[in-house]
Amino acid sequence: MIRLAVLGAAHGHVGYALDEAARRDDVTLVAAAEPDAASRAAFLAGLGDVPVYDDIATLLHRHEVDVAVVAGVYAQRGAAAVAALEAGAHVLADKPLCTSLEQLDAVASAAARAGRHVSVMFEKRFHPVTLAARRLVDDGVLGGLALVASTAPHQLRLPDRPPWFVRRDGYGGIAGDLPVHDVDLVLALSGATSGTVAALTGNSRPDVHPDVDDHVAVLLRAGSVAATIEASWLSPEADELHGHYRMRLTGSSGTAELDWGYGTLRVATHDRAPWTEPLPAGRPPAAYFFDALAAGAEPEISTAASLLATRVALLAQASAEAGGTQLPWPATGRE
Repeated sequence: MIRLAVLGAAHGHVGYALDEAARRDDVTLVAAAEPDAASRAAFLAGLGDVPVYDDIATLLHRHEVDVAVVAGVYAQRGAAAVAALEAGAHVLADKPLCTSLEQLDAVASAAARAGRHVSVMFEKRFHPVTLAARRLVDDGVLGGLALVASTAPHQLRLPDRPPWFVRRDGYGGIAGDLPVHDVDLVLALSGATSGTVAALTGNSRPDVHPDVDDHVAVLLRAGSVAATIEASWLSPEADELHGHYRMRLTGSSGTAELDWGYGTLRVATHDRAPWTEPLPAGRPPAAYFFDALAAGAEPEISTAASLLATRVALLAQASAEAGGTQLPWPATGRE
């Protein structure tokens, strides 16, 4: 039986792990902790007899934990992950894993000492569109991958956001947050272990949220693949979608256009007219992690993959703060 605990619940994505635990008979939720009363009420209500604490240290002192879900205030996640690892638990984290390179180095060191997994729930990986596109790339249908272009607009819905979300000391930076899903996919698709990254950020509403930028453009070199990633908090709030997330893969033999918003994958090659690719069933965002632990295997989103995608995203943030300077990656770390 896998003993699960929640160490921070400041975002609805904590539900990925809680929902998966409820579906399984090999996982039991032993406790949860969240310092903020409003967040406890919003995201940890309905846990029945499961004890809920306002302090992570108290939870870890009182309970044996095999897996810790880290989904608190962004800037507090690195410390929560380190505490979990030092207590001997694996870490299953919402993105972003942390908000600074110093925090990331601390997580990487703690994971190495503990010999435990750190995995970020990059849920785009398990969407039917993504699974189908990865199959096309793996089968060589597109030829050698050359270019990736993605767009990830999000609705800000500011009245629904807590105060920490629009403060730099709580949120971190947009380049370290929103683009990380697509950074992870570029790394997974390319298999690259080194490259360069540069980014520019901006704030279209400094009168509303002066401390946090609301859009970013990332230029990522991953081995021989060049990727552009545009992300923002500027998705129209009257739109039916929280964000119309899309990606175009260009290879030497063809292209694939992923549309996560509407669940389609359009493909064209030099020797075949465009077609809509059939999609497989998707997977729940946290299933891969518990399936791997139950089998004694490394999770598909491994510690190395989680740390590297996070590092590249945080380096993008550092680049933006330096005016768009191109930075090498992995730069530091043991990914």
